[in-house]
Amino acid sequence: MLAILAPGQGAQTPGQLRAWRDLPGVEDRLRWWSAAAGVDLLAAGCDAGAEAIRDTAIAQPLIVASGLAAAEQLGLPLRSLAAPEHGAAVPGVELGSLVLAGHSVGEITAAVLAGVLTIEQALVLVALRGRAMAEASARTATGMTALLGGDPEVVTARLAELGLTAANRNGAGQIVAAGTMTDLARLAEQPPAGVRLRSLSVAGAFHTHHMAAARETLAAVAGGLRPAAPEVAIASNADGALIADGGELLTRLVTQVAAPVRWDLCLATLRERGVTAIIELPPAGTLAGIARRELPGVKILAVKSPEDLSAARDLIAEHAGPPPSVPDGVRPRISAEDDALVGRQV
Repeated sequence: MLAILAPGQGAQTPGQLRAWRDLPGVEDRLRWWSAAAGVDLLAAGCDAGAEAIRDTAIAQPLIVASGLAAAEQLGLPLRSLAAPEHGAAVPGVELGSLVLAGHSVGEITAAVLAGVLTIEQALVLVALRGRAMAEASARTATGMTALLGGDPEVVTARLAELGLTAANRNGAGQIVAAGTMTDLARLAEQPPAGVRLRSLSVAGAFHTHHMAAARETLAAVAGGLRPAAPEVAIASNADGALIADGGELLTRLVTQVAAPVRWDLCLATLRERGVTAIIELPPAGTLAGIARRELPGVKILAVKSPEDLSAARDLIAEHAGPPPSVPDGVRPRISAEDDALVGRQV
């Protein structure tokens, strides 16, 4: 069982598309996707500096496009996957051996891989999401801070005391607090015992009530989309549940803008599904690191550059390929004990 993970905002890095742009067909795809998103993805992903891509309206389409560019190279299930010229498709992938999850905006990437949205639908949606969240962030000075370590119950209780929201519960001892800069400053002055703090490079208090206006902006247009049913199992940020209806997944994509991300529950779902390997799409690294701590024994690959594609294809073939075929004339050996069990399991 193979899990494909798509990262969220904060994972972006300057120049993250440079190496991908040089692959056959990728620059053309990025130009087309730029038209759909209303963002120059090539400029943002190849030339822009860290401050420029911190802008939510830029970062979110850039992150989704980066993941999809790599996914096309891997031949992953894509409803609007154009053809082999965009990458060497992996033959014989068993859809039942895949599970998808995306963190925050990465859930839109995952929705494409699941076949719920086309790439163009996803890019229009994520561009609107980024703009709406940027506008909501501009209304009040807000931000996000990661808390590493400590007792989760003690940490969340302290956040509530300060008027902050546990906006991300990521597992591996990491909770992300979100709220006003004033309340975050109070947290920095009096953090919970045994906790280290790290300010995140985001523009606002995402996944909290501060994003209610952005949620309503998305809700106003989401009814015009026609999502398809997922072709691959996909875990929801809200509660880790596997969603089987495209309309429900779209509703969850809208509401998660102003609701906490329960990545810990997504990881629990991967564990319950018996995941044996994980691939994180670009810009990769953060989710792979969390998974290594939460899911020991699972093979994990962060696809950071085209140099990682070969290893990713091998992992897909090993953990999501078809079962070995039985040669003609060869049948499994059945013992007397096996024969005695026939009909006993219901």
